[in-house]
Amino acid sequence: MWDDAFPSFLIGLREGLEAGLVVSVLVATLVRAGARSRLPQVWTGVLAAIALAMSFGAVLTFTAASLSATAQESFGGTLSVIAVAFVTGMVFWMRRSARSLSGEIKERVTGALGMGAGVLILTSFLAVGREGLETALFLWTTAQAAGETAGPLTGAAIGLVLATGLCWALYRRVLRINLSRFFTATGAVLIVIAAGVLGYGLRDLQEGGLLPGRAAYAFDLSGSVDAGSWYSALVQGVFNLTPAMTWLQVVGYGGYLAVVMALFVRGARVTEPEPAAEKPAPAQNAPAAPPRRRPVWVIPVAVVTVPAVIAGLAVAFGRPKPASAQTIAVSEKECGKGFTAPSTGRQTFQMHNTGSKTSEVYLIDPSTSAVYGEVEGLAPGTTRALVATVVGGTYAWRCVPTGGTAVTSKAVRVTGGGSARAVVPVSERDLAAPLKRYKAYVDHGLATLVAQVRALDDDIKGDHLAKARADWLTAHLTYSSLGAAYGTFEDFDKKINGRADGLPGGVHDKDFTGFHRLEYGLWHGESAAGLKAPAAQLVAAAAGLQKAFPTQDFDPSDLPLRAHEILENTLQFELTGDTDEGSGTNLATANANLAGTRELLTVLRPLLTSRAPKLLPAVDADIARLRKLLDAAHHGGSWTPVDRLDATARARVDGATGQLLEDLSPVPDLLEIRKSA
Repeated sequence: MWDDAFPSFLIGLREGLEAGLVVSVLVATLVRAGARSRLPQVWTGVLAAIALAMSFGAVLTFTAASLSATAQESFGGTLSVIAVAFVTGMVFWMRRSARSLSGEIKERVTGALGMGAGVLILTSFLAVGREGLETALFLWTTAQAAGETAGPLTGAAIGLVLATGLCWALYRRVLRINLSRFFTATGAVLIVIAAGVLGYGLRDLQEGGLLPGRAAYAFDLSGSVDAGSWYSALVQGVFNLTPAMTWLQVVGYGGYLAVVMALFVRGARVTEPEPAAEKPAPAQNAPAAPPRRRPVWVIPVAVVTVPAVIAGLAVAFGRPKPASAQTIAVSEKECGKGFTAPSTGRQTFQMHNTGSKTSEVYLIDPSTSAVYGEVEGLAPGTTRALVATVVGGTYAWRCVPTGGTAVTSKAVRVTGGGSARAVVPVSERDLAAPLKRYKAYVDHGLATLVAQVRALDDDIKGDHLAKARADWLTAHLTYSSLGAAYGTFEDFDKKINGRADGLPGGVHDKDFTGFHRLEYGLWHGESAAGLKAPAAQLVAAAAGLQKAFPTQDFDPSDLPLRAHEILENTLQFELTGDTDEGSGTNLATANANLAGTRELLTVLRPLLTSRAPKLLPAVDADIARLRKLLDAAHHGGSWTPVDRLDATARARVDGATGQLLEDLSPVPDLLEIRKSA
């Protein structure tokens, strides 16, 4: 929480001090002019400015909450960019105006004294209102970036309280501060913070689809930087620098920081002559107050009520009108009771299980069984919301009670246009043919693997360690290409490809076996005699897996899941060098994982083509791009280790992998086995 508080603390201190100085000068000028009776007018203007700022913050908060996820990203990103523009202007204006602020305000007050209460209220309102609106906007954007409100609100509150204390001390002349230096120093820090807010805003605009390059990462350190550590949280909270940033974020952050900071520093070096000491203004007789025609509380109440009412109306009319949610009854004998033709658009249905069995509930197109929305595991007597986008077409409910028969409701027809994404469900029968083909691929791969590890074993027995290193890589890549079957290999995977992480003795632990145990020995000068036992263990484990695999349970639903998970592991372990025990071949392993992913997509292609025809061309292009980048690290019989890639090449590999993962992410949902099929 506290790492997110500092930016808001600084903006609260800066803006609070600016507004407080303005109010101090207003009050001091009226007191010196003998016009204390006009002070309530100043406080009325200040109160109006505060009410406006709080109302503005409420509109931002509640308006954003009513938007869709994508629209929220676009809305937040746009306001972040606007907030950066406001803060940048504020920083430069205060650096330039700190010396002459007092004189400017006094001139305004002197002119307002003879022009009635309304002008003085407006003067104080305008003087304070800008700071209030800037504070509300910047505080909202920093809360969005932090993902929570406690830290930013606490920081802003502390900053405002401290600013109030400083302004009182300055007014009472018990404290002297070089305001020019103060605003210059805090301005430089705010520029750095604003650069982070700009980077965050650009990322939001990318997530919202308004800017391109959402998967073009300049760097991705998420595999090697602990995002939950105190130092990572501090950097992210204060500077909005994250472990993974796109090129647009980096260019925006660096460009803003370089240009704005250079202009700010250059302007700060220009010295301005100190203004001559001001003499107290002679006392003036305040104009005679006009006869009061209304109670004194009317204007203060009005200036608070009006912005609050306007904000309430903006929130009320700005939010989409929620359709009255239909309550749909679900049971093992009846499904969809209470269902009538809904309006088009985003709709919420309250699904209430009136039966005695837990049920799966789907909103479907009865002609194709395509699913528009679903609730899984709806327990008896419970109610849960199902949200779906309704367009013109035919709809029905399908309820599948545990251990029971599916029940489908009467269909209703909805008129209107629009488009909504529906998923045509798959069954175990649909996945039977792809599973059979993939199991044949794994069977063949395991037969090849056994022959290759036996050759590796022979190399070690014959003390041919140079040849053993080459044969080790060949066998390891064969095993790495069988990624989608890892979930069925059970304990064999630990024996064949286990890592030393977590073992009490590390690489010297007796339970450290398999490919990585041999890798450590072969590339750390261990003798052939010391490697004979691990090699024999690897042969036994590979042969045991080959024999056991045909009888192991291979869940068909694992196939679509592995399409994404293989490369997630690649990004986490191989592309960070985490699994390297000395061979420097992590990129070769990543290439083998990519080959396994490609083979898996080959057997799933017919199902994916019919459900998402645009998905596979994009995935194929991603695979070709990543394979080209990985092949560039292959030089004859050697591979460039991950830690020796230059920064640009590594960023490209990480970015290409991230893009492929993003394009593969719909596969599990598209090919999920649903009981409604």
